[in-house]
Parts: sequence; structure tokens; C-alpha cells
Amino acid sequence: MPKQQFPQPTDGELEVLRILWSNGPSTVKQVHELVHKNRPTVYTTTLKVMQVMHEKGLLVRNDSKYRHIYRPALPEEKTQRQLVADFLEKAFSGSTEKLVMHLLSAKKISAKERAKIRTMLDEIERK
Repeated sequence: MPKQQFPQPTDGELEVLRILWSNGPSTVKQVHELVHKNRPTVYTTTLKVMQVMHEKGLLVRNDSKYRHIYRPALPEEKTQRQLVADFLEKAFSGSTEKLVMHLLSAKKISAKERAKIRTMLDEIERK
């Protein structure tokens, strides 16, 4: 069975998804108010982005009431896993080792982050 194609969100679409993951199902107006705080934009731009996201399958729209309520089609963790898997394949030819080595060398990580990584590696080894 061929792998299902995951629609790749743009940076603007990821911004909308982060808002919806944080705040829960929302109207375009609610999302626009938060987008506008970070980056001045007009309402119709936010509306169009969310309509396109709905068409791409990134958002689910409940239009059973007067106002349309949007929510992400996938949970945050699943979307992140799919984005990382795609990036891993494109940038590192599927090599997890290369990806992890680049991640660890690209930015200084805290002791707390190192401890979490060690715990995760220990759990993986136990399985």
C-alpha cells in the first residue's frame, strides 16, 4: 500500500495550527486576532489561509452553526512526527543518526534536556 501523502503546512499554516492546538477549536475571527498580534494582517487573509487549510485537509470545519468553527485535522504530536519524518527523509536520506548528531551540535542543550534524552534512549533500548 502506498504511503499516504501528508499535506505540508506552510509557515503561516503552522502558525494557525499552533494557535488552534493551544486554544482549541476557534472561529476565523478568534484565530485572526491572535495572528494579528504577532504579525499585522487583514481578516480576509486569515480567512483565505484557513479555507485553503481546510481544502488541503489540515483543518476540519464544523459549519453546523452560524459561525464556522475550525480545528486541526491531526493532533500536534502526530503532525510533528510526520513533519520530522518527511524532513528526515529529504534532508538526511532517512538517517536518524545524522539528524540527531546535527540537532545536538546545532544548539546547546540544557542538563534537563540531556536527562530527558537519556531517559528516552534508555526506554528505547529496553523495548
